[in-house]
Amino acid sequence: MTMKKTTLAIIASAALTVSLSARDQIKMVGSSTVYPFASAVAEELGATTKYPTPVVESTGSGGGMKLFCAGVDLNTPDITNASRRMKPKEFQLCEKNGVTDITEAVIGFDGIAFAQSKSNNPFSITKKQLALAVAAEVPDKNGNLIANPYKKWSDIDASLPNREIIIYGPPKSSGTRDAFEEMVMQATFKKMKEYTSLYEKDKEANKGYKKYSKVRQDGVYVPSGENDNIIVQKLNKNKDAFGIFGYSFLVENEDKLIGAKVDGVMPTPEAIASHKYPIARSLFFYIKNAHEKEVPAIKDYVKLFMDEMMIGKGGILTEIGLIPLPDETRKAIRESVAKREKVTLEALKASH
Repeated sequence: MTMKKTTLAIIASAALTVSLSARDQIKMVGSSTVYPFASAVAEELGATTKYPTPVVESTGSGGGMKLFCAGVDLNTPDITNASRRMKPKEFQLCEKNGVTDITEAVIGFDGIAFAQSKSNNPFSITKKQLALAVAAEVPDKNGNLIANPYKKWSDIDASLPNREIIIYGPPKSSGTRDAFEEMVMQATFKKMKEYTSLYEKDKEANKGYKKYSKVRQDGVYVPSGENDNIIVQKLNKNKDAFGIFGYSFLVENEDKLIGAKVDGVMPTPEAIASHKYPIARSLFFYIKNAHEKEVPAIKDYVKLFMDEMMIGKGGILTEIGLIPLPDETRKAIRESVAKREKVTLEALKASH
């Protein structure tokens, strides 16, 4: 091989190495609830910096965690969005695959809306009634658990309308589903002896009744994918139906949908921020710090997302449904993210 050819080969090899070891465009996956917020920040980054607009995929919180934790290669996501905190078992999967330097960012609050077509009369329900509507098993008159027989809301309580129960909600891979199961179902059934006594009787055989959240599969609860806009479309077609999704989608579709009262409280920014609305939660994204050197846009994107102009009171993201954190909390989290403080297994276990 001539000197000229050898030099060209070295240059080509170096260029290939660079293309494989660095990229300008951020890759994100995760929560459909966080998706509108992450997309808004991504578009702002693309419009105001030298970097291309990041790619944001809506895979669900659980699906995003699997992709994020698959490894540190640059073909894996840089960031995953989540509508609930990372689970300890997800952190352990990350560790197993070499993803050991992760920073958690909390961006604000969100409520889980239980909503219907605006053409219906207002609807009010308790958290217990909602749990009994979606549970696979419910107590009969003798206190025994049986397959859920409820077909109409009035079957659960005579004070509720004589209206078919049909609920379009998130699938198992969704963080909204996780949060709903925890805040509505588990919170309700841990106070009901029909479930807890089974667990106490045989903790090994009946461990599923300690935190009961088994959703019925008889067609009453219909998993509707990771795109919450599909649920919105279905509610416009079926006026009897209700949907379960993040508050931001209720804000975006307030001309078509109305939220139901839960325990007497409407989902509003004030009620969600104060946790008076009983189905409120925090929203997150997780940064794979090992990618930051090879994907320099991450630094600018994260800084922009955590800026007051995005997540502060009156920030851009509040216009599409994000509920801001308290001032001091927001400041502390911003500083933690700026320092790229690491998530620990102990902290995740303590929060679950």
